[in-house]
Amino acid sequence: MVKRYLSVTSLRETLTLLRTGFTCTPSRERVPLLKSVGRVTAEPIFARYSVPEVHLAAMDGIAVVSRETRGASEQHPVTLQQAVRVNTGNVVPPEYDAVIMIEDVHIDGEQFTIRKAAPTWQHIRPAGEDIGESEMALPSGHLIRPHDTGALAAYGITDVSVLMVRIGLIPTGSELVSHGSRPAPGQVVESNTLMAEAMLGALGATCTRYPMVKDDPVHIRKMVQHAVFENDIVIISAGSSAGTKDYTADVVTELGEVLIHGVAIKPGKPAIIGRIGKKPVIGMPGYPLSALTVLREIVAPLVHAFGLPVPSYGTVDAWLTVSVSKDIGSDEFVLCSLGRVGDRWVLTPMSRGAGVQMSAVRSNANLKIPAGVEGYEAETLVTAGLTVSRAEAEQALLITGSHDPLIDYLADLLQQKEIGLHSTHVGSMGGIFSLKKNECHAAPMHMLAENGDYNIPYLEKYLPKEEMSLVCIAERQQGIVSRTGIGFDDITRHSFINRQRGSGTRMLLDHELRIRGMANEALKGYEREVTTHLAVALAVKAGEVEAGMCVYSAAKALGLRFIPVASERYEIAIRREHLDDPRVSQLCDTIVSPAFKEILENLGGYDTKETGVRRELP
Repeated sequence: MVKRYLSVTSLRETLTLLRTGFTCTPSRERVPLLKSVGRVTAEPIFARYSVPEVHLAAMDGIAVVSRETRGASEQHPVTLQQAVRVNTGNVVPPEYDAVIMIEDVHIDGEQFTIRKAAPTWQHIRPAGEDIGESEMALPSGHLIRPHDTGALAAYGITDVSVLMVRIGLIPTGSELVSHGSRPAPGQVVESNTLMAEAMLGALGATCTRYPMVKDDPVHIRKMVQHAVFENDIVIISAGSSAGTKDYTADVVTELGEVLIHGVAIKPGKPAIIGRIGKKPVIGMPGYPLSALTVLREIVAPLVHAFGLPVPSYGTVDAWLTVSVSKDIGSDEFVLCSLGRVGDRWVLTPMSRGAGVQMSAVRSNANLKIPAGVEGYEAETLVTAGLTVSRAEAEQALLITGSHDPLIDYLADLLQQKEIGLHSTHVGSMGGIFSLKKNECHAAPMHMLAENGDYNIPYLEKYLPKEEMSLVCIAERQQGIVSRTGIGFDDITRHSFINRQRGSGTRMLLDHELRIRGMANEALKGYEREVTTHLAVALAVKAGEVEAGMCVYSAAKALGLRFIPVASERYEIAIRREHLDDPRVSQLCDTIVSPAFKEILENLGGYDTKETGVRRELP
């Protein structure tokens, strides 16, 4: 019988239970000083000796008795009865209590004449100036930074006692294959515990990833018993849902107790909180973004309760570009791309599919929609949590509109200039509307008008009187992709996959159908839509459909046949007010760079004779 969730627990209650239901006492270990960076001190660290241990000269000059310099001036020079030459860092003999710079001393054989009095301890580093013997250098609970190690080395410290939180990571699932293997249909690469080790290791935890365990409760039980014995926290990946092969809850119940099964968060609802031998055991969902949410929102606070620091990049208030909705009752976390356009922050939600890991890769912020909220309307000011530093977010360049594989290559070149390009594929019309609302820096487009021109007629229609610049990226080939060489006139006899409404490719398809007198309804699959050229080519390669329309570079990348249909102008539209933005300037410079033109030529299907050419509106 399939198990069902009887109830779910709010995130707030879950965190309270973790904080109060476990002692959260970390272990300790001693590590060499050079391996202590990023670790947290388990006890105070005290200097073994004073630094400096004796009085040292802070300047090149002469060591003097300060009282003998009294009255010295330009009008009344004083020749000292006792003084000794010292260099910076030399020990100052105990009978002296000041140093005069050599530039202020007239030397005549063994005699030193001065014209200015020296106060007591002038230019002397007194013993213990940096730190005194037995003085505390670092308190307990301190995150050791690279420069701390230099100071500790100077104070005689060779090893350090640091906190150690041991976390055991158990991957479960008969469908798993090891990282580095190519999965067969129905298999998945085990990546969740690898992600968990990277995230938690960065917080200072010591992680052990155990071998993958098949969907067998006996083997899972043995591995959990072993991990609980060796670790402070145990995380079981997958098997936490309510399906027929999900054994985590049963195993935890047999060995201890399940405190929570089902947390009111999305993604991540199937999470399990259990206790075995007084230690927390977390059941983490198998979907990658669900696992990420549980790690970030549940496991990281638990690790913090053990005494390890969890960094926060802070928040910014940003304007939401599209509406987002959800059911009442759960906190939902939506991954987003964030950037500053003009004088305001703009936030665009990414795919909310729990298995879409590229949403996490491409995002730089997340939006929490609280349990009691049904969602937010577009153009709402919301608070976004940064997942990168604010400085990095400030360098984000938002590109919204038509997709082309070459956008990824532009992103790669711009990253070398410390500019992060965040692209949202909403089609050419979507890009125009984003420009209209000033929600992006630039919009790629390729919309063929009835007069045969590209893009300008649409900008004039939807953004009248706006000052715009159109920068040509390239002339590119669009055509029919297939495995067998299907031409346009034959597509009504084959299954087809389409681009989304508002995309330039969809407009070109409709135009070509119209001039040939072919009805849209005659195309089997006309209503099936995807948002990128690569998605079209992938559907053809996988055998889901027989044909589709895309750019040549996408077909070439996947080794498919391509029959050209049209050559079109692929341009990027920019509000003229943004041309002085350094990020936009770098984008324009990169488009005309030799490196980018070489990439276009290697990809194939692009003509660069117009690359970089600008057209202005009005």
